[in-house]
Amino acid sequence: MKLKKMIPELVETIVKAGYDKEPKELQSLIIPKIKSGADLIVTAPKNSGKSTAINIGVIQQLKKPEDKAPRAIIVVKSKDDAFAFDEQFEMLAELTGLRSLFVYDEGHLLYQKDMIYEGIDILIATPKRLTELLNNMGIPLGKLQMLIIDDAETIFNFSNHTLIHRITDSNKVQVMLFANEWNKRFDDLADRTMRNPEIITL
Repeated sequence: MKLKKMIPELVETIVKAGYDKEPKELQSLIIPKIKSGADLIVTAPKNSGKSTAINIGVIQQLKKPEDKAPRAIIVVKSKDDAFAFDEQFEMLAELTGLRSLFVYDEGHLLYQKDMIYEGIDILIATPKRLTELLNNMGIPLGKLQMLIIDDAETIFNFSNHTLIHRITDSNKVQVMLFANEWNKRFDDLADRTMRNPEIITL
């Protein structure tokens, strides 16, 4: 990772966490792509550094808090994944002031909706809870810039592609899919929601 091209607040936390010492191949490859604003489809095995690359890329893009509406949504398959993403994000974004919230199926819907409207920059959500919040007008999408789906091959096996269409049909956003392996739905999703996506495979 070329730290000199990142915001100082992020560089400090990356160095503190030790991510600069042995950056994984995937991180060095895709963080600049995220920064460029490109739509991406990334397939790489587990433990290749996808989550860290996503969090660093999002922080680098957003840089500092703005307004109250979320500017990035990260879709994950489970509550545990949402918690892990949010925990790492808070650590890496500690000096930026960026605000995150993770929401999941078992949480109290109205409480989560209130927390979103209080003001966040990044929303980390399971597909079911994200759908419920959208159905209840619980997420203002007017400022959304980035939509990221992790474990996309698993999420789309449950027909959650309609959720992605719902967000991207009315918002021009940077769309990124991260998966352990290719899924046949990726082609259709790319045709409908992406602009010349770059495909990266490890």
